[in-house]
Amino acid sequence: MTHLARVIRLDESDLNVFEHAAEPGEWVISGAFAYSNWTEADLTGKRRQAFAHGWLGLETFGRASVVAVAPITEREWQACAEALADHFVAHYGAPSRQAAMPVALEELGYARDLCNDYEPNTLILVERTLEPVGVRERFRPIAPTAAPLESFAVHGS
Repeated sequence: MTHLARVIRLDESDLNVFEHAAEPGEWVISGAFAYSNWTEADLTGKRRQAFAHGWLGLETFGRASVVAVAPITEREWQACAEALADHFVAHYGAPSRQAAMPVALEELGYARDLCNDYEPNTLILVERTLEPVGVRERFRPIAPTAAPLESFAVHGS
């Protein structure tokens, strides 16, 4: 079974620390590509927080600080790929969905490979730093506890 991560909102902090917060239940990817041309001068305020700790939601294209691994259906996967390809057209100058689709699938594949290393309901945090050679990402998994995650957080239906 294929896994991806979904937004978990354990509290309201994402609404305060990000310019645009992703919604609970949204599928996410790392979204580090958004920072490929950034310098230290770009890392201020809420933009710094999004860079340092934000996952990219695939519906609202907002950011989230905590995500949980969950199984994804083929239909959901395809919808994520289409949404991301359309985002590349609208915001990054890709000429068409068809042209953007290989890059969208590569980004989703990276997220899938990360998530497939963990069992469902594992929480994952991201930490990014700007290095001389680009953006460096580190992921910190938090294993699920005995209590089901659904008992205290909403992460989609």
